[in-house]
Amino acid sequence: MAIYEKYVGASRDDFISLKDAQKNYTLTYPKNFNFAYDVIDELGKQSPDKLAMVWVSKDGEEKKFTFKDMMIYSNKAANYFHYMGIKKGDRVMLVLKRSYYFWFCILGLHKIGAVVVQATNMLKAKDYVYRCNVGNIKAVVITGDGKETEYFDEGKDSYETIEKKFVTGHKDAGEDWIDFEAGFEMASSEWTRPTGEADTMADDTMLMAFSSGTSGYPKIITHNFKYPLGHIMTGVFWHRVVDGGLHFTISDTGWLKSLWGKLYGQWFGESAVFVYDFEKFDGADILEKIEKYKITTFCAPPTMYRMILQNDVSKYDLSSLTHCCTAGEALNPEIYNNWYNKTGHKIYEGFGQTETTVCIATIYPWCEPVPGCIGYPVPGYDVHILGEDGESCPRGATGEICVRVLSKMRKSCGLLDSYNFSAEDTKKSMHDGFYHTGDTAYRDEKGMFRYVGRNDDVIKSSGYRIGPFEIESVLLEHSAVSEVAVTGVPDPIRGFAVKATIVLANGYTPSDELTKELQVYVKENTAPYKYPRVIEYVENLPKTFNGKIRRKEIRDNDVENYKK
Repeated sequence: MAIYEKYVGASRDDFISLKDAQKNYTLTYPKNFNFAYDVIDELGKQSPDKLAMVWVSKDGEEKKFTFKDMMIYSNKAANYFHYMGIKKGDRVMLVLKRSYYFWFCILGLHKIGAVVVQATNMLKAKDYVYRCNVGNIKAVVITGDGKETEYFDEGKDSYETIEKKFVTGHKDAGEDWIDFEAGFEMASSEWTRPTGEADTMADDTMLMAFSSGTSGYPKIITHNFKYPLGHIMTGVFWHRVVDGGLHFTISDTGWLKSLWGKLYGQWFGESAVFVYDFEKFDGADILEKIEKYKITTFCAPPTMYRMILQNDVSKYDLSSLTHCCTAGEALNPEIYNNWYNKTGHKIYEGFGQTETTVCIATIYPWCEPVPGCIGYPVPGYDVHILGEDGESCPRGATGEICVRVLSKMRKSCGLLDSYNFSAEDTKKSMHDGFYHTGDTAYRDEKGMFRYVGRNDDVIKSSGYRIGPFEIESVLLEHSAVSEVAVTGVPDPIRGFAVKATIVLANGYTPSDELTKELQVYVKENTAPYKYPRVIEYVENLPKTFNGKIRRKEIRDNDVENYKK
């Protein structure tokens, strides 16, 4: 019996239809459920030699880890963190790219009951300072692979709560940086689960994530220890991982997407995960890895499928693949059809957010993928499309995707706990019995959900979610910029590219040189993936009567120009 069946009470193949699963799928778990103990340690004891991870470096170095290894190495991480003063409830930021130390650290922190905060290595000093201070971060573990520790230290006089700074790679980053690997190697591999108040409860905070917004700096989203249970549906049912197989989701550990595809759901299904620590995405390189390592299940954003398909797919043996999925942005029918024609595999789309696990999807074998459709509500989530009046929309009518929340006790496993640890902030999106996603869709004649777009201005580019506020804030610091609006403009490769529409300050005139200068300025002052690939200079920005910038008008004009 696969370990997930202990919590579902049935195998995924026991459900005869989607309707059956939606009606009868339930999760049963102890009040102190903790994935690190109840799944990883159990697998480490029951199936010690079973493969849990295949890790490949950018230079081709390979490492394989069993579930027993994961149990032992997470014990060592827990012991070392505990020795260094990290305790239950402390907040620890991990900036580790695709290093296998991320998995040791996150599981070790779960065992302690500390709160894990993921962050991308593309952050700069301002990003770190904001996140650490507003999040009350006590310690950071940062990769020594590049200049990340230097960027972090540029803000060293502004941190309010940082007590410990760890670095991996045995890098000498300065006297106040602690060599994590040296301490880890010396730590004991024996760890006993705490009892009493030191033990974790299922409702305790386990994760904090920073999600880009449109009207302010990134907001904190919190998840509790039940969050991994929501990913049984993600990994076992939607990704359709193979017991003893090898799953490959393309994401680094700076994003919650890595938890969707490189940890919880896959290990509930007892599949190994494939981790490729590449520097720059290359479609041919990914095809080679699928062939060489005999990947069984695969998930990537549509943009990456598009890049992969720019290569001669027929040159590669992809016969090991059994199932393919996508999420992160809308799937173009052209990509779906091209992938199917060249590989024989359909792409099963899914929808979710930082605030959720997968909550709408085309789930094999019950759903036939339809290009342009994100699927049906998955078991465990009661999803509706509501109009502005709060009533359910009829089929064909666009409304907001909302998840019913009857009570805290009956909240879907995987749905966020709070925004900013604030009841007031949380109530803005979770009210009247529903969590309001801010995404819009409609149901077609078959009841399938067809995604329309965001209610707000978040830009989805190459799988990233980019909020305009941070980019606008950086640009406005430049002396040439008087006013700016950041939006997404259609892009054939990325889905959308970041665009800055700028009103120049007196004394400045548009030029290619100024455009380049502004782009470099953004790259140097915030994460480089956010920089505006398109800059347009205008005399005035469109505004509402009360002075708010009408980004929608800019977007609509760009879409019309794109069509022409």
